[in-house]
Amino acid sequence: MKAIRPLGRTLLRDRAYASIRDAIVAGEIEPGAVVRDAELAERLGLSRAPVREAFTRLVDEGLLESKPQSYTRVTQVVAADVRDAAAVVGAMHELVTRVAVPRLFAADIEMMRAANERFAAAVTAGDVDEALHADDALHDVLVRVSGNRAAAATTARYTPLIRRLERRRFGEGGNCRSAGLHDRLIAACAAGDVDEAVRVTAEIWRGLAELADSD
Repeated sequence: MKAIRPLGRTLLRDRAYASIRDAIVAGEIEPGAVVRDAELAERLGLSRAPVREAFTRLVDEGLLESKPQSYTRVTQVVAADVRDAAAVVGAMHELVTRVAVPRLFAADIEMMRAANERFAAAVTAGDVDEALHADDALHDVLVRVSGNRAAAATTARYTPLIRRLERRRFGEGGNCRSAGLHDRLIAACAAGDVDEAVRVTAEIWRGLAELADSD
């Protein structure tokens, strides 16, 4: 029974973090809502310690705000924060795209195409969860192939701030033109055109920054 063992403290902390982060991004825990470690620990089936550690990380990443001895609550969606996050995440994606394009195999291109097909279908169906998952899957191909762990970590840290605004816009009936931009990105990747792939990547993330400006 070597494969079955108690979960380590780090895994519990990460599990709590991912669960709470996803609930905030999905709007299940709304902006301004007060969160309590005891309540969330019970819902997650964990002790309070890993939930508190998750709270600390989420405060650092801008999804929670805390006043000692008073409250911990979900932050509001602030346009300036989203714009800053989009600038940072966009820069990381430009970096990994420049590195990854010469390293891509045919199988990687097919993964990107399949992800974009799922993305376009989800946008048409109004399926926010699937659209964002597919979008992540497409761009994650380039992140993975680049092998840049620092860029991957930075992207993972700041993308949730952007996703909250994207989700709200989907819910308000906003449209999305990223599927066409994805087509252009994939074509550039398939052709090995690094400069064009980077230009399209910049356009994609510039559009997200503009989304924040129009909020």
